[in-house]
Amino acid sequence: MSENLKFAVIGGGSWATAIAKMLCVNLSEIAWYMRNDAAIEHIQKYKHNPNYLSSVEFDTKKLKLTNNINEAVEYADYIIFAIPSAFLDTELKNLTVSLSDKIIFSAIKGIVPETSLIVGEHFHIQYDIPYYNIGVITGPCHAEEVALERLSYLTIACGDPNKAKTVAKTLSGNYIKAKISDDIIGTEYAAMLKNIYAIAAGIAHGLGYGDNFQSVMMSNGIREMKKFIRKVHKMKRNINDSAYLGDLLVTGYSVFSRNRMFGNMIGKGYTVKSAMMEMSMVAEGYYATKSAYKLNQGYGAKTPIIDAVYSILYEGKDAKSVFKKLTESLD
Repeated sequence: MSENLKFAVIGGGSWATAIAKMLCVNLSEIAWYMRNDAAIEHIQKYKHNPNYLSSVEFDTKKLKLTNNINEAVEYADYIIFAIPSAFLDTELKNLTVSLSDKIIFSAIKGIVPETSLIVGEHFHIQYDIPYYNIGVITGPCHAEEVALERLSYLTIACGDPNKAKTVAKTLSGNYIKAKISDDIIGTEYAAMLKNIYAIAAGIAHGLGYGDNFQSVMMSNGIREMKKFIRKVHKMKRNINDSAYLGDLLVTGYSVFSRNRMFGNMIGKGYTVKSAMMEMSMVAEGYYATKSAYKLNQGYGAKTPIIDAVYSILYEGKDAKSVFKKLTESLD
């Protein structure tokens, strides 16, 4: 089914590179948009992305590389967005071709700052894309392990199960297993929230808390996530599934987790600005923290971990004091 469909990847980072790698296993050609002209030239000449996952070698005959987002969108039936949520609105403003007849899948783990919406809702509300043409690609899966061809799992959520199956089949391979879900809103919020809990795990590590405390915090984190998502979109779901608990665990504990790394720096005494400057990649959880905190002012879910991270990142409160207080509210 997917053999006759055309796919495009939007983004030039590690996750976009990993998705391009997965697609190239099953497709004869894909379009790949990235802003960086030098990166495009490097891939065309040396067959790998110079900035992300440089160990991944591409068959450039399969790549329709472009620095024009309109060319990529016009080419494809299925468009997979894999750029930081903070930059999505800016990129979309460069569009002159319509998205109305396209099928949009988001591999973005965050909130669009300009609208405070998860990506699927942003496309639905701002671009009038029906939910049956919107999907989400979630983990638990780190791009770095895809590059190493370590066994990884994806969850593909869409209101139209046939479209979810198409994307799942197109991304699957010897080391990639993909399953489908109908919880498009819940899985996308989970993908956003787990980055906040990963920052919390990093802060705890930076402050010197051990594995014992972090396991308690992750246990509380999944319950907190369940309460938050239930307020946003109530439906029957198993919060212990891989798309929720599994993604939370790998993001909270993995050495590849940029959100954990960001939190670790904050715990060690870096300012938010200096930690961001030190990192070469965007920590989506920074933006997600503010959005989740503001949204929850209306929902009223009990979220002590989100509240603690927000007070550190956005109110400038002392991490050591905040976490000492947090320990008293966890069980």
